[in-house]
Amino acid sequence: MASSFFSDFGLMWYLKELKKDEFRKFKELLKREPLKLGLKIIPWTEVKKATREDLANLLMRHYKEQQAWNVTFSVFNKINRKDLCEKAKKEITGHTKLYQMHVKEKFNNMWLRESIPRIQDHLHPELTQRERECLELFFAPKETGKQTRTVLLKGVQGIGKTTFLIRLMLAWVEGNLYQERFSYVFYLCCREMKQLTETSLAALLSRGWSDSSTPFVEILSQPERLLFLIDSFEELKCSLSEPESDLCSDCMEQVPVQVLLSSLLRKKLLPESSLLITAAPVYPQEVEDRLERPEIRTLLGFSDSDKKIYFCSMFQDRNRAMEAFSFMRENGHLFIMCQIPILCWIVSTCLKQEMEKGKDLALTCRRTTSLYSSFIFNLFTPKGASCPDEQSQGQLKGLCSLAAEGMWTNMFLFSEGDLRRNGLVDSDISTLLDIKALQKCKEEENSYMFLHVSVQEFCAAMFYFLKSHMDHPNPAIGCRKAVLFTYLKKEKVHWISLGCFIFGLLNEKEQEKLDTVFGFHLSQEIQQECHQCLQRIGENKHLQKQIDFLALCYCLFEMQNEVFVQWAMDFFQDVHFTITDHMDLRVSAYCLKYCSNLQKLCFSIQNVFQVGNADSSVSSYNILCWHDICSVLTTNEHLRELQMSHSILSESTYATLCHQLRHPSCHLQKLQMNNVTFAGDRWLFFEVLTHSPDLKYLNLSGTTLSRNDVKLLCNALNNPMCNVEELLLANCHLSADDCEAFTCVLNSSKKLKLLNVSYNYLDQGVPLLCEALQRPDCGLEGLILGYCYLTEHSWKYLYNVLLYNKSLTHLDLSANVLKYENLKLLCEALKQPGCHLWSLCLVKCSITADGCRDLASVLTGNQNLRSLQISYNDIEDAGVKLLCQGLAHPSCHLEILGLATCKLTSACCEDLSSALTSSKTLQSLNLQGNALDHTGVAVLCEALRHPACTLQILGLQKTEFDEETQRLLTVAEEENPSLTVIGDW
Repeated sequence: MASSFFSDFGLMWYLKELKKDEFRKFKELLKREPLKLGLKIIPWTEVKKATREDLANLLMRHYKEQQAWNVTFSVFNKINRKDLCEKAKKEITGHTKLYQMHVKEKFNNMWLRESIPRIQDHLHPELTQRERECLELFFAPKETGKQTRTVLLKGVQGIGKTTFLIRLMLAWVEGNLYQERFSYVFYLCCREMKQLTETSLAALLSRGWSDSSTPFVEILSQPERLLFLIDSFEELKCSLSEPESDLCSDCMEQVPVQVLLSSLLRKKLLPESSLLITAAPVYPQEVEDRLERPEIRTLLGFSDSDKKIYFCSMFQDRNRAMEAFSFMRENGHLFIMCQIPILCWIVSTCLKQEMEKGKDLALTCRRTTSLYSSFIFNLFTPKGASCPDEQSQGQLKGLCSLAAEGMWTNMFLFSEGDLRRNGLVDSDISTLLDIKALQKCKEEENSYMFLHVSVQEFCAAMFYFLKSHMDHPNPAIGCRKAVLFTYLKKEKVHWISLGCFIFGLLNEKEQEKLDTVFGFHLSQEIQQECHQCLQRIGENKHLQKQIDFLALCYCLFEMQNEVFVQWAMDFFQDVHFTITDHMDLRVSAYCLKYCSNLQKLCFSIQNVFQVGNADSSVSSYNILCWHDICSVLTTNEHLRELQMSHSILSESTYATLCHQLRHPSCHLQKLQMNNVTFAGDRWLFFEVLTHSPDLKYLNLSGTTLSRNDVKLLCNALNNPMCNVEELLLANCHLSADDCEAFTCVLNSSKKLKLLNVSYNYLDQGVPLLCEALQRPDCGLEGLILGYCYLTEHSWKYLYNVLLYNKSLTHLDLSANVLKYENLKLLCEALKQPGCHLWSLCLVKCSITADGCRDLASVLTGNQNLRSLQISYNDIEDAGVKLLCQGLAHPSCHLEILGLATCKLTSACCEDLSSALTSSKTLQSLNLQGNALDHTGVAVLCEALRHPACTLQILGLQKTEFDEETQRLLTVAEEENPSLTVIGDW
């Protein structure tokens, strides 16, 4: 068959067409007919008692779809019902062919609607062999045997996701893709769906047919052979967070569009179907997590060779083409922009126009703002003229007004009414289409959009230089200050460059352009507002934490005003940012050198310097930018803390960092290198410790350390010139063998006060550490051994440490299995007069109520213990009762007690209340994550109001309780001014 698909009424309908005698013969023939086709026989006991509906299900369960039909047709021929065979084949072929003909016409029209010159010439509608092979693998069974049914194709706006899906649809229609996998492929555009309020899946599918007779029964009879292409997913702002009960499973049910999409994507509706979703990477990770085992792919756009070919196609003169291409390649941001086909056209068009005018590209197109302004002004300036005429100026102002409205209302697709509301009449629309300022939407007639969202953002930025927001007909348009704060706080994820363009248009060269085009500008007023905005941020530490520092760097980089940048950067003492590409590196380096008051620098760098890559593959400009960032360590006299995380450094960049860290002018006191991968000699880094007298805190958690690395580290720590007091090495892939090196440090160093080696497999090495800790001259005050996989033999050594060590005041043994007999042993040591421990952490140690009897005896027998953390243990109400007896004892001096998530109920609140009014020292109690109700909280609040209660901090999440209970807690805080109820501990 041309298409192996069920008819309009399905297999069951054809069986119901059989007379009673014919149906009996059909069953009889199933005893032998399948063998002739090389198939197994269905057990006669099942066939004999089957109804027509049952038999249809049996055929589909035992055979593949095509095989089921082959058996059915063979038997129909044997019982002289060839008419049913012909009817089925005709319907199967007819429906699919009709749909494919309609799809071919629709998507060919969408392809031809592409309005940008030479895009069609460069991107052919036919998929290449490599692209087809790649797409076939999307839904191929994996090695695990599991079938991928959801593929998420990410790509920035304009990268070509819709174009890619158009080509996929045309390939399927032509029989070049998914012929054996999918009988129907449906294209659902979220941009179109956004215009609907409620709909059903059936209604959406009907739009894909040229008439109203959509064969739903046929289509839905085999959902595993359906593929849905969900285009522009981010347009619907769908979070997929609806409760399961709100989702629908009926294709005919009318529901809100977002609910329908969630039902399809979360596999409530047609769970056997397959999905290919395209989306811009702007939605939260939680959305991705709610998809069912998605395979994530990324659409990369133009390769470097594609860019070169495209530039050559835009210029008749090859020399000029290569000159423009070289300029673009050397400009990091333009080079990244040209990955996107439409932006490649904009860049190449603009460079060509400026070169034809004899302009210096370095002056007119060096920054993103300058390129966009040149491009837009060229569109509206007649050939041979120096500036747009009055009519063109009016059209440009209308376009900017439209753009601003779209940015504030999350609108990127505009109707003719939207254009008219912003002062653009019908004749303006045709002009804007002709000059490529706007383009028609591919999916929807009489709808318009900007060439790219970045063009819309630029025009929206320019609106604020031409008009006041008060002049706009839409009240949703915010003022200039609102634009800046919204952008810098990243409150609108689709605002990628809007703030940058506003700052960029304040550049002196851009002001000259605005003067030429419009004869006036508002630069002084806007610059003053930017000044006020940044001053407010700089003088408010809370507001500073809300600001995306890298976004601000991009804004200032576009502005290129050194005096202004220095003034703005002087406000920042603590900065955090992530570098993910070459432009991030450049703009952060540009701004950091002006941060003269910087005290704390936190950043990560990824995808820029790769371990194993030859340094020659990294541009010299990037190396220079990295040097500028590292130089902050030596040129900034106030810098005291560096946190570098989740970063990858090449050999030369690693050496640059080490050179700056060991420089005499570097006065860091705290250094964190977490999850950092670097190439080169490790001794370079560890030598920093002996050349940095101010360095007191070193955190290498998450960074893999080899056996040799540990030796180099410990040698440095033993050096008299090293002053490190706190050393954190959590999850560094340490082994028990490394403990030998640490014992040397514990034996000789009088400076090291805290050692954190949690999340490492150290069990066999604990005896060595404990032996060193028992020495009289060991000065360690804090030891953290959480998640170190401690086994039976380790605990007796720790017992001796508690007995004989005179300096250790904090011990953390969290997340190690602590049996009752071992807990009892520790508690015996804790009760001895020689134990000086001040803080003990036994979180997640499998402690039960029985162990609380021994812990309670510690509370009354140890005069030093001030903090006990036993959260995430199953101590229950019975265990709390025992602890409260210890807390209430006059000899208990405990100040901090952690009981979060300990399976407590309100039944224990009477005991806790008694302890709160009896204890003279308890200041902090964490009860989060326990099943307390209003009654229990009321009992606690009564104790909190008691004059004898010394508690200052209570850990409870107010929002987990009803309003009445929340009021109780609020009143308790009001009546006890020293008390604070904290929800996030």
